[in-house]
Amino acid sequence: MIANRMSKSFLLILLLAFTSNVLLAQQNSSVPFDIEEDILLVQLDCKTDVDDIHTAAALFTLMNHPDFRAVLYIPVAGTYGVQEGLYVPPNDLLNLAFGKKWVDAHADREVAVKKVMKQVKKTLKSGGDVWIAEAGQSDFSALLIQEIEHALPEIVLSERVHIVQHSNWNEEVTASESLAFVKATIDYHKIPDGNAVGNGTPGFRTPGYELWQTQLTNPHLLAVWKMAVEVGLRYNGVEGRYNNEAVAQNGLDFSDLSEVCYILGLGEIKDTAEFFERFAQ
Repeated sequence: MIANRMSKSFLLILLLAFTSNVLLAQQNSSVPFDIEEDILLVQLDCKTDVDDIHTAAALFTLMNHPDFRAVLYIPVAGTYGVQEGLYVPPNDLLNLAFGKKWVDAHADREVAVKKVMKQVKKTLKSGGDVWIAEAGQSDFSALLIQEIEHALPEIVLSERVHIVQHSNWNEEVTASESLAFVKATIDYHKIPDGNAVGNGTPGFRTPGYELWQTQLTNPHLLAVWKMAVEVGLRYNGVEGRYNNEAVAQNGLDFSDLSEVCYILGLGEIKDTAEFFERFAQ
């Protein structure tokens, strides 16, 4: 009996150690983001969940931190796939947060690809890599990758273009041919879902979280978050859009930022509270 208990305890210790190592391995990308050379594309579908609105505010918060102000990044809105439902207009928020820096794929996808491609081309030609935080589906990414193939045939895409995806649903509502093309062509990372805590990536979906109102001391950050919360509540569940329960309960959902954290080596962040403790200014 004692030997049996010891055996079970030993197996439990091995299991815990293995789990710990897996989670640690999932915290950061195996290919490090080079802050001096690489470019970060944060692609927001904004259809039909309002979580992308909160994600945009969280991205602005992170990019304004001294550690990340040197990151070359482009927010791209309207990168949705084949899902049904209405768009959540992010324009006012993105203008407040990013000015002219963001790109509108909802208004004109072809023009958006060309705008993004200008900076992507410069980055690849100068030796940097392209990192895509897929805060939505991969249809826009497929178009962009095809453009890279055409313009820069010498680039080894599987080594120089990286996509990080965290959501099974996002994959399911990507056009099947686009998803297959992306996965077969570039360096594709699937990480644990950012809606949950304790699975190896930050969990940024938190009902009832309102401490941000006192944690944020920078007036611009505070204004951006106030607008993000207001826009989220205005469109959440309206006219058939997805009803995000965390948002409905006066909380936050910026779960797609888990991908950005993975890319930038911030996978050890636990949850929403820790994010604001570290990056609220």
